[in-house]
Amino acid sequence: MAPTSEVLVLEDSMEQDVESPVTIQQPKLPKQAREDLPKHISKVCTKRKIQRYVRKDGKCNVHHGNVRETYRYLSDIFTTLVDLKWRFNLLIFVMVYTVTWLFFGMIWWLIAYIRGDMEHIGDNTWTPCVSNLNGFVSAFLFSIETETTIGYGYRVITDKCPEGIILLLVQSVLGSIVNAFMVGCMFVKISQPKKRAETLVFSTNAVISMRDGKLCLMFRVGDLRNSHIVEASIRAKLIKSKQTKEGEFIPLNQTDLNVGYYTGDDRLFLVSPLIISHEINQQSPFWEISKDQLPKEELEIVVILEGMVEATGMTCQARSSYVTSEILWGHRFTPVLTLEDGFYEVDYNSFHETYETNTPSYSAKELAEMTSRAELPLTWSVSSKLNQHADLETEERGKNHKDQTERNGDVANLENESKV
Repeated sequence: MAPTSEVLVLEDSMEQDVESPVTIQQPKLPKQAREDLPKHISKVCTKRKIQRYVRKDGKCNVHHGNVRETYRYLSDIFTTLVDLKWRFNLLIFVMVYTVTWLFFGMIWWLIAYIRGDMEHIGDNTWTPCVSNLNGFVSAFLFSIETETTIGYGYRVITDKCPEGIILLLVQSVLGSIVNAFMVGCMFVKISQPKKRAETLVFSTNAVISMRDGKLCLMFRVGDLRNSHIVEASIRAKLIKSKQTKEGEFIPLNQTDLNVGYYTGDDRLFLVSPLIISHEINQQSPFWEISKDQLPKEELEIVVILEGMVEATGMTCQARSSYVTSEILWGHRFTPVLTLEDGFYEVDYNSFHETYETNTPSYSAKELAEMTSRAELPLTWSVSSKLNQHADLETEERGKNHKDQTERNGDVANLENESKV
């Protein structure tokens, strides 16, 4: 029984060795690189959900971590305050004013306390620094009146207090700076064109279908407001992992998709909804992607619409994205523009709707090869006819040359006979 048990233990150990994966010493990589390792070095090749780079509402799904040089945010404090959320912005707005009022109110109270004004309250023969200042609360109120230039006329500084006059000048100047900074920050925060971008809409899905005999990737954009976007332009980028020939892995490689840059079609007159088209040619990243291969691809298309707001002249940017599950092969967009009595009407209820159309499931590369093969017999027939015509001309030239030679020989023989 002992040898048998040893054999069983040996077989179990061999099975465990076969089933256990080989442990490879991986180099220490950043978190994002570890999550997006290429398939040939990843431990488990499982299909995972595609993580969006840009969400449908246009917000970038990127968080900055381990930022050590935080002092750079304070070097541009104005932009930092503008970029904060509204609740933090309002909190800072209130805190700045409250702190400055309390700070200068404390100084006014200290001046009155050091001068002895608190001990001569109600003494008509004593000239205080600030009239009717009898405690910290009244000093705080005087600080508010000084900085906000309200001036109720009850508390007033006297000319017998030079330190109070200097403090009044300092508080007036600093109060003007605080007002300019905080009011300017709030004005920029309110007038940001982010809300204007919410009225720029993108279709829920992108489609791939034939247009003018070519396979195209299309999506639709529209503007819900009557005030137009001036100098509107559209861009599209493909976000997809890439591995270079040298073995370098780029997890979020960006590739431009041509949506009419060379023809000027990327500059839009966005009065009614427009369909933006990307022709899938040899320069397109979708050149070798077919209908069956598209769901297997891990990619994302980011579209960016930019322009100036007609009412304010500020630059506005709207963004959206499409992953593979949102790209419909063999679909077209439902028309939304109709001609009414004297005007055009846009039906936004059908803005996101599509319908199926007859579209080949082959890639653009395969379609081009099939088209070239269909034209080959015609090319062969023309070339063969040209070759046959050239052979006939060669034969005729040879015959003419032979006849000419025979004639020359006959003439020479006749001359010789005549001489004899």
